Amino acid sequence: MIFQIRQQQDGSQFVLYVSSGCRELYELEPEVIQADLHVLCALTHPQDVQAFDESMAVAVASLAPWRWEGRIITPSGKLKWIQGASQLARLANGDLLWDGLVIDITDRKQAEAKLCESEARYKAILDAIPDLMFRISRDGEYLDLKDDGVNVVLAKEEIVGKNLQDLLPNDVAAISQEAIAKTLNSGTLQTCEYQLPTPLGMRDYEARLVTSGQNEVLAIVRDITERKQAEAKLRLSAQRDRLLKETLVRIRSSLDLEQILQTTVTEVRQFLQVNRVFIGLNDFPEGARIVAESVEPKYPSILGWYSDDQAYIQELRTLLATNRILVVEDTAKISGSPKLRTHYQQFQTRASLVVPIILGNELLGALIANQCTGTRQWQAIEIDLLQQMSEQLAIAIQQSLIYQKLAALNTNLERQVEERTAQLQQKMQELEELHRVKDVVLHTVAHDLRTSVMGNLMVLKHLLKNRELCTIKESVPSIIPVSSSIIERMIQGNDHQLGMLDSLLEIHCSQKQGVVLDRQLINFSYLLEEMLSDLQPLLTQNQGTFTNLVSADLPLVMADTTQLQRVLANLLTHSLQHNPPGLHFTLKAKVTGGMIRTQIQSNGIAMNKLECDRFFDLYVRDPQAPCSTGISLKMYLCRQIIQAHGGEIGIISHPTHGLTFWFTLPLTPVKLEVPTSDVLGKLG
Repeated sequence: MIFQIRQQQDGSQFVLYVSSGCRELYELEPEVIQADLHVLCALTHPQDVQAFDESMAVAVASLAPWRWEGRIITPSGKLKWIQGASQLARLANGDLLWDGLVIDITDRKQAEAKLCESEARYKAILDAIPDLMFRISRDGEYLDLKDDGVNVVLAKEEIVGKNLQDLLPNDVAAISQEAIAKTLNSGTLQTCEYQLPTPLGMRDYEARLVTSGQNEVLAIVRDITERKQAEAKLRLSAQRDRLLKETLVRIRSSLDLEQILQTTVTEVRQFLQVNRVFIGLNDFPEGARIVAESVEPKYPSILGWYSDDQAYIQELRTLLATNRILVVEDTAKISGSPKLRTHYQQFQTRASLVVPIILGNELLGALIANQCTGTRQWQAIEIDLLQQMSEQLAIAIQQSLIYQKLAALNTNLERQVEERTAQLQQKMQELEELHRVKDVVLHTVAHDLRTSVMGNLMVLKHLLKNRELCTIKESVPSIIPVSSSIIERMIQGNDHQLGMLDSLLEIHCSQKQGVVLDRQLINFSYLLEEMLSDLQPLLTQNQGTFTNLVSADLPLVMADTTQLQRVLANLLTHSLQHNPPGLHFTLKAKVTGGMIRTQIQSNGIAMNKLECDRFFDLYVRDPQAPCSTGISLKMYLCRQIIQAHGGEIGIISHPTHGLTFWFTLPLTPVKLEVPTSDVLGKLG
């Protein structure tokens, strides 16, 4: 906004001219300002009014050019920064003429404010950073540094103006110079790490370099010693855990104690970076010996060392029992017997770490690490490793002892097994001899008895025939003073004995060779009808009846008809002989599970469960039992015959429904060609 104002000697002011820029700047029309200049002054920020008035007074008094910056508040409430400037000229009558302009400097002021805030923030950040900061030229000259709150050995004036080569070791200076060149050439952040000796010892540092100007970098240097130590500790912890895990796996998967001990000392020495690691074991009751060792070649080996000096061994045991962990950082300062000090000197031991191997309350030995190059401060993680390794070694030793005991027991057991096997083989030979003798006796006795019984039968039948002839011819007197009924009972008894002998021989043969079957493809329904027809005289003799409910369309089976007829006859004979006359049978058959299941149900006397379970077994029965020995042999043969066919046989007893015999036969699917007449007959 351009303006011209005339100020009279009495102080009154008149606006001679004001440009249209007042609309944008003050949000006022030119006419309003010309009518009353005070409306313009009224917009001045209250905090800037005094400075405005003072600047006006100075300009009037000195007629110097007027300069002022301040804030205004427009009618719409906007806060603006403005800058006013004017030349003052005194007229002939003493009035002052102000020719000037006012510009909006709000953007510039806001930028300045932000810049100030940013600078303050950056300064606060830099002040809060504990790192040392250097400005360094391309050629390695220190241009400036920030060392507030940083532990710097040299003063600032001893550093600025010097070169890297003047203050740093040659290797560190070379690393730093290379990082500076890479930073300036690539324009990217570069990082390097190095070590420097300090009054606190060797320290680790990290330098981060960024471009801060033409041919200069800003290097932010941080002490990372604690981080490096933590990283080293974590690395050692990971290695320790790996070593312990591998040792545990080795112990669980191997019973070779010598290999476990040797591998352990090798890996522990590598982990600790010591000159020697070895394991000593108690050799009760004589002394102690070294059983495993890993040592650098330039130092004497202790492997194979043995001592039976009871006083010295007791001293070592007492040290371990008292301290549990024996930490010796300098062997020259340890109090001990001359024998112990001589031992250290003999094997060039300057520092030692000893951890006992204990199983329960028993001291088995010790795991020992030696430093031969000099004294050593043993770290907690190193002591912890040896402690945990000693626990694992105790497990390995215990496992080895158990294995040795088991091996001894196994040897004894094998010897006992061999003895028992020899005895068993002898018994088996004796048993085989007994079976051979039994076969001979059985065949001999059965043959002799059979011959005798058959002779008796021939005589008895001849006597019975003569008796009958004498009876017919009443004129011929009988020379036999025995009734016909007695002779018949004697014939029946001999027939029974002959049947038992035949059954015994057949059972014996089946046990040695199996039941011999002559299988043929047959129609099972037709076969059952034929069997019932053949057995009808037996039923009639005992007043028995039969109901056949077997379907005519049953599948074909491969079976021995003669043997099956024996099974059916034996089952019916048993029921008829052990029940009153008038017994009724019901025959059923059905296909189930690839088998034909046949049931012979009768309304005879029931049996208990034990009798049913043992009915088809081969055993000597009570002479008073309902089932005689002869019948028992026949029932056993029934089972042998059915099982030879691939089926099963059994009996079911019900208190009110009598007995039910059942047996199964497997189905045999067969593709038939044109059948012969013989087969057609068997197929029905």
